Amino acid sequence: MPSMQLELKPRQRWQKVLYKKQPFPDNYVDQSFLEKLRKNVHARQYQYRAVVFESGVVIQQLCSVCVFVVIWWYMDVGLLAPQWLFGAGLASSLLGYVLFDAIDSGAGRSESGRMRWADLKSSVVFVAFTYGFSPVLKTLTESVSTDTIYAMSAFMLLGHLIFFDYGANAAIVSSTLSLNMAIFASVCLASRLPRSLHAFVMVTFAIQIFALWPMLQKKLKARTPCGYVAITLLFAMAALGGLLTITGVGAVLFALLLVSISCLCPYCLIRLQLFKNNIHGPWDEAEIKEDLSKFLL
Repeated sequence: MPSMQLELKPRQRWQKVLYKKQPFPDNYVDQSFLEKLRKNVHARQYQYRAVVFESGVVIQQLCSVCVFVVIWWYMDVGLLAPQWLFGAGLASSLLGYVLFDAIDSGAGRSESGRMRWADLKSSVVFVAFTYGFSPVLKTLTESVSTDTIYAMSAFMLLGHLIFFDYGANAAIVSSTLSLNMAIFASVCLASRLPRSLHAFVMVTFAIQIFALWPMLQKKLKARTPCGYVAITLLFAMAALGGLLTITGVGAVLFALLLVSISCLCPYCLIRLQLFKNNIHGPWDEAEIKEDLSKFLL
């Protein structure tokens, strides 16, 4: 009889519980433990064209920084008058303002409840304050060396690209920080221009290209994808053309960067998905999916 009990005891079915005493070691698992093994449960299937389309946001922002630096160089060497830049920026802003409302036939404005008079008042106040403080902006960094100004500007523009909202839900994304870093870089560079009028126009142009232009392109991307792609290509060609007038080597390197981001990186992303091997099973941490806010009241 004792021998029969010893033979039957190991045949007891193992259960994954802690409150019950079982004749198994603490680290024992049977074959049923791996039955719930799952691989790549949350893996996403990417399409090459879709990834290339999404990379347009990065291309647009890189080109915005390139255009800003090119325009600053033109004004610094005297090839571009501030009056011409201010006029072109004003005309572009008016065109973009009309296009912004025309894309969705004014539905977004109706939902927000913001009137055109409020937009006009905000624009006039900003232009007036910027023009009034332009002499201060011009002399703000006189005690700082030019090399330091260039280094700080490069660092701020790089930070602007890093923290910009490209549509990813990540902790590093901060639209406010990204915009502030871009404006700080524009103030630093504007302080090295010949006159206070140049500084005023440069800061105004920075607001247009770093604050207003991303809002328009975001709406174009959501409403008219084909128009968004066309504008992205034209904008990239304009940035490359402007950079080519300054440095041919820089233009080639910048073109290679754009091609790598828009074509090579999406291909690498899709290829690397084949090697993805995330496993999920009973060993994962427990996730509470029930809404517990009612218990906190």
